[in-house]
This record gives sequence, structure tokens and C-alpha cells, in this order.
Amino acid sequence: MLWACLLLPQLALDSVLRRLPDPEKPLALVSGPLHLRHLHAVNPGAAQAGLKPGMRLSAAHALLADVATVIHDPLAEARWHRFLAAWAYRHSSLVSMQWPGCVVLEARASFRLLGPWPRFEARLREELTALGFSHRIALAPTPRAARVLAGLRDGLAVTSAPAMHELLAKVPVRRAALPEGHGERLHRMGIRDLRALRALPRDSLRRRFGVELLQHLDRLHGEQDDPLELYAPPDHFDSRIELGYEVEHHPPLLFPLRRLINDLCMYLSIRDGGVQRFVLRLEHEEGMHTDVEVGLLAAEREPAMLFELTRNRLERVAIPKPVVAMRLLARELPPFVPAARDLFDTRAQQALPWPQLRERLRARLGDGAVYRVVPAGDPRPERAWRRDDGRPLLAPVLPPRPAWLLQKPVPLRGHNLRIVSGPERLESGWWDGEDARRDYYVLETAQGQRAWAFAAVGERENWMLHGWFA
Repeated sequence: MLWACLLLPQLALDSVLRRLPDPEKPLALVSGPLHLRHLHAVNPGAAQAGLKPGMRLSAAHALLADVATVIHDPLAEARWHRFLAAWAYRHSSLVSMQWPGCVVLEARASFRLLGPWPRFEARLREELTALGFSHRIALAPTPRAARVLAGLRDGLAVTSAPAMHELLAKVPVRRAALPEGHGERLHRMGIRDLRALRALPRDSLRRRFGVELLQHLDRLHGEQDDPLELYAPPDHFDSRIELGYEVEHHPPLLFPLRRLINDLCMYLSIRDGGVQRFVLRLEHEEGMHTDVEVGLLAAEREPAMLFELTRNRLERVAIPKPVVAMRLLARELPPFVPAARDLFDTRAQQALPWPQLRERLRARLGDGAVYRVVPAGDPRPERAWRRDDGRPLLAPVLPPRPAWLLQKPVPLRGHNLRIVSGPERLESGWWDGEDARRDYYVLETAQGQRAWAFAAVGERENWMLHGWFA
């Protein structure tokens, strides 16, 4: 097996920057008690001004008065860690988020589908960059070795055990991810690298540092099985973005909305599913919220389409109070079946597929404005069609019907009417008090038009026009 480690050196900071329209502005995450606030992480803009992690907040304001600050939320960081594990699940069925700040996945089994490691690595980097997360990637025969190598140098790839052992022997003990801070203690004792550490008697190491250190070394070098806690994706999607400011109009909500929709579609591709109904929740102060419900006639997962539909729904909703956060909830995630397409599709490049056009019309005009008609079981023409409501169809087999059916029959005037076909006798409706007894004919007028008309049973005069054939 070959394991890839995706090290996320500034996961907490990236989870905040990705939701901002301008991530280049100086920004710092702060943590600690209210009276002893210090900087947890800073972006490049703040670092250029001299701000550093660990600096007191008062000192940071003295250097850069207009730096934006956001409270570090460990729960939000853990939530984005799970999101990235779900994203990695689309590339491998063996994914672990056991260690903070990184995701490991088994890569060898995916080479046949996604290509050799250089191509696979480039794909991982491209998608992580698009998601807005900085990263370091390494490949090794064991997950712990991949984690250690990713911390040493970005892009390291070792595919054989002997080469891995040779490389690990040179790793400083302080950078070998040893448990319980043992790396710093060993360094102070004069043990500089893993070669020197492994040369020490195992019994002495166990008595002084515990069995966990020996287990870590054995699993690091592949000499003992490493039972990882594997990730399993949830059966629903729930993501939330705090805006950091109050929003009273729709346009400023579009940027975080696009982020939420892209994250949803990424999650759907992981599950190989779609979404048919979800809720966009606009959160206000004092625990109040406004829900924007989005429903589709079929499961979809196209980001541009779902964003367009949600934006149209959002713009039709009045915002009663300033919005401070947005949340996207999707619990109905049916299987996704892509629409069938011809290999040589002659459709114009700018033409919209029918499902996307249908959903766009429903979002703009309302759910009841766009619907499908299907045959009904009633032979009377004025009652032979109904809106599709999902009930099974029990329609009888009928002769061809005109494309244009009049709402009410009207007298057909004219001379030289020629009977093309008929009669087709219709006797129905006795059970609802609207009994109909008619003989229908296809008539051709002097101008060549084909009319669908009826007369009283047994008669061929006093025609009543009911429709026109195309």
C-alpha cells in the first residue's frame, strides 16, 4: 500500500479566508481569554506588517491598527477537517483524519483509475487550491511516514520500504511526530535523529518513555500494523458560514452562497448522488432565521445550475433583519442519474439542457407555473389531460388528437367541408352529470385546414369545432 498525506498547515486560517471576498487584506485569528488575547494565526498581508502567531493582540494593534480579527473557533476547524476528509473520500475508499491538521488516504488502489502518482498528486493539488486550502503532500508506504515526510518537505514521494527507512533515519526527532512531546525531550538528551533513537535499547526506551513510543516507531517504519480510524461520510450535508458583519441586501450574500453550493456539489460527487430538496437558512441575531426552500423535480448536482436556482429563490425572499450567518441543509440525497446524451450531440453550445431550463423557469416564475401534462383516464377531450402529480397513468389508447384543443367547442362555419375520417363515437360522463354523446370527425376545410369537430349522434351537420390539427 502507498499512503498520501495531505498536510494542512493553516486549516483554521484557510477556513476563514475562503469565505472572504478579499482574502489579501490583513487578517488574524485570535484566541485566549478576553483580557489576554493573542494571535493564533495570521495571513500573508498581516505577516508583511510584522504580525506573528503568539503576539499579544494589543501589540498587533500597535503595529497595524486596521487589521481584521476573527475569533478562532476549534469546532469550526474540526468541521472543515471533516469536510476535507469527505472530499478525499472521492479519491480513495480508505481515508483517515486521525491526526489533527492532516488527512491521509491510500493512493495505490486509485492509480488505475486516476493515473500514476504525478498525475494523481497534481489533481489533488488543483482541487485543494480551488477549495481554498494551502497544503503539503507526501507519499510513503506507511501513513505515519507520509505524515512525517509531508512536514519535512512538500512533494516527497517514496514508494519502497528500503528507501523509506533510509530517509526516515535522517529525520530529526523533533520533527518525527513522536507522541506526548517526546521529541523535544530526546533532543535535549542528545538524540538528534531517528537512526540514533532506534539504536538505543528498546527495554530502556519502554521503561523511560512508555510503550507508545515504541509502537509509534514500529508503525512509522511499517514493522507493525497501524489500525487507523477510517472516515465514513455522513448521509446528509450541513454547512454554515459566519459572515462577520451584518448584511441587509441580497448581493453581498452571493459570494458565500457560491461557496456553500460548491461545497454541496463536492460532497454530492463524493457520494455519487444528487440533491432534490435543500434549505438555505439566513440566520439573524437573537436566534431568529429565515428559510429559503429550494426544491427540484429531479436530483441534480451541477454547481452552476444549483447556484442559479438558489440565487433566484433568494432574490424573491424579503430579508426582515440583517443576516449574520448562512447555513445550507440537505437531508434528501437521492441517487443521481445523469441525463442521456448522444455521442455526437448537435445541440448548440449555448443551449440549455431541458432540466436546467425547467428548473430556472420554476425558480423565476414559481413552482406552480411550470408543469407537465399527462393523459388521464377520461375519454372526454376536455378532461383527457391532467397535471402530472406522480400517480400511475391509466389512460386508454385513443386515436390521434389535435395539437390545439379549444377550451370550449365553437360552431364550425364554412362550406365544402370534406370528411377525412370518422366517426369516432364518444359516450361518457354519465356518473358526474356531464353526459357526452358525440360523433367526432376529422374535417378538411376549403383552405386545406384539418379540423376536429363533432356532431350529434347519427347526424352530419351543425358541426362543433373542438380542435385543430397541425
